[in-house]
Amino acid sequence: MSSFLNTSGVPNFGQRFEPGPADPRVADRIDYEIKGHEMQFVEIELDPGESAVAEAGSMMFKDPAVTMQTVFGDGSAASQTGGLLGKLMGAGRRLLAGEGLFTTVFTHQGPSGKARVAFAAPYPGKILPVSLAEVGGLLVCQRDSFLCAARGVSLGIYFQQRIMTGLFGGEGFIMQKLEGDGLVFVHAGGSVETRDLAPGEELHVDTGCLVGFTGRVAFDIVPVGGIKSSLFGGEGFFFARVVGPGRVWLQSLPFSRLAGRMMAGANAGREEGSALGGFGRLVDGDNG
Repeated sequence: MSSFLNTSGVPNFGQRFEPGPADPRVADRIDYEIKGHEMQFVEIELDPGESAVAEAGSMMFKDPAVTMQTVFGDGSAASQTGGLLGKLMGAGRRLLAGEGLFTTVFTHQGPSGKARVAFAAPYPGKILPVSLAEVGGLLVCQRDSFLCAARGVSLGIYFQQRIMTGLFGGEGFIMQKLEGDGLVFVHAGGSVETRDLAPGEELHVDTGCLVGFTGRVAFDIVPVGGIKSSLFGGEGFFFARVVGPGRVWLQSLPFSRLAGRMMAGANAGREEGSALGGFGRLVDGDNG
């Protein structure tokens, strides 16, 4: 089975996931192509009857043969066939993870041929294709990094084992877990670094720069250092500590960092042009 990442850690775009003879399929098999550079989108090719599940509002375009259905919960087979209780549990898991109550299922309803649907990244970065079958059936990621997946992938929540990790881990007590054997597409901001950790190998990461990790990776937090380093080092009070074995994905531009710089730039721009700041804007009539 070929890997979706080459030796340099760069995704091998445009490949098709083909299961081995002993791999019992649950999720739909889908073809895909990732396009673009700084602002990427993934174009998924569906056979008749195949579906992709995506976050609401992430679609870029679709062929007419692809129908949209908004579902209550995560769109997985378990949440849709388990009656009202199963749907409520699926929706509750998404609500706890900070996501919306609904997801959208895109299905090729045509009698034959191929149909395409595309999903766009929400901000500059890279879209990472991950085969859950190749990473042990479980991927843990930041709650806002999931973009779309093949139908059959279950979207759930991942609780931190230690309360201190949840309180000070930078991304909250709850992360998202993706389970199954299909393809998932995760978005990371800026450039992406992929690290394969050996058993016991440890890595310290800025909490916002940790995109996700495979199920066997241990996740915890460690203090940055002394009081001076914590207060004036600009890295906060804690690092995320990940310990192998397993694969870890890192991003160079977390959305929180991007938003913070934009807010700082906007506030700085408001103060420019007048030595008196806000009073100067009031005098010269610039109250925007």
